[in-house]
Amino acid sequence: MRELIVGGVRSGKSAAALARAADWLAQPDREAVLIATAVPADDAMRARIARHVHERQRRLPRLATVEEPRALAEAIAAHGAPQRLLLIECLTLWATNWLAPLDGRPVSDSGWEQRVAQLCAALAAAGGPVVLVANEIGLGVIGADPITRRFVDAAGELNRRIAAVCDRVTLLVAGCELTLKDLPR
Repeated sequence: MRELIVGGVRSGKSAAALARAADWLAQPDREAVLIATAVPADDAMRARIARHVHERQRRLPRLATVEEPRALAEAIAAHGAPQRLLLIECLTLWATNWLAPLDGRPVSDSGWEQRVAQLCAALAAAGGPVVLVANEIGLGVIGADPITRRFVDAAGELNRRIAAVCDRVTLLVAGCELTLKDLPR
């Protein structure tokens, strides 16, 4: 089972993903691993990461964490297992790490396409359940500069392609879940 949870900022995506992990961990002999893609580049991001870590530890002490800002397909292959749920948070930050990296050298269009294809293949071959979190950024005003347009287009295409590989897609708005796709298992 693969699920994409998508929504705006502060829509409840993380809480919904943690609820999926809690439900999974309620069964004996199951594990869950968060694959975190954030890069602690400034004080605000460090504080945000610390807040998320604290909340996860409080709610799900059995949830292990692996930090992997770029090699996401490889992390899925390395950590996926039938008894282990992978929670990936978040795809939008992962895209940022490739398309607007801190070193100022974004990946080429062909390099980005290759990374997305590898991620989709890793999801399709995942050895166990995967829950992915992503921001839906295409519903608001889009900046006029070429960098912003490239990122918004790439993030929208990434979400669409990941949704195609997933069995379930859930949209979060104001803490409310709306099931967009739910294939029979």
